[in-house]
Amino acid sequence: MDRRQFSKAAIASAVAAPHALYAQERPVEGKQYAKVSPRQPTRDANQIEVVEFFAYSCEHCFLFEPVLEAWHKRLPAGVTLRRVPVAFREVPFAMHQKLFFAIEQLGLVERLHGKVFTAIHMGKQRLDKPEGIAEFATKNGVEPARLLDAVNSFAVANKAKQANTLASGYKIEGTPSMGVDGRWLTSGSMTGSNERSLAVVDFLIGEARRVGKA
Repeated sequence: MDRRQFSKAAIASAVAAPHALYAQERPVEGKQYAKVSPRQPTRDANQIEVVEFFAYSCEHCFLFEPVLEAWHKRLPAGVTLRRVPVAFREVPFAMHQKLFFAIEQLGLVERLHGKVFTAIHMGKQRLDKPEGIAEFATKNGVEPARLLDAVNSFAVANKAKQANTLASGYKIEGTPSMGVDGRWLTSGSMTGSNERSLAVVDFLIGEARRVGKA
């Protein structure tokens, strides 16, 4: 299916059924989701943190992005979405990981995150070398040196290290995977599809509210 057609259909479906995406029976621990032990840290103790573990080179993540973004836009107060790129190996994951954190550092996630996916999966651009990133920046109205400086910064290297630690703590084996409040993990492989995993995330957000910060 053409990705543009998929995006329109997925977004329409997501918006039409708020907080009940692909409704299913009550999720079961050990089947549709797993408990994370030890519990992983979140950035804000006052928020329920949902983490999407993704990779720019992952086609499933690319197709999932419009559905996730539609879901993200209607999150209730007190719930946040955090995107964490995973580096399963050095090439191309490590550079893609740094590229995301550079975009985030520059406040350009909303503007460029989806375009990186499109460049890789539709434009067949690797974006795993400085020259490719510079060309991408130029095409999208960003000063190449500004983006590359961020890619190579200490702050981005530190964020990549923290991302690797978090992915290890959640025991991430594939992407996209969804972590909830440092306590639980779900994914398309556990639920039957990446879209259905969001219904499980909604359920787990409710569980996080129910149990509180205990």
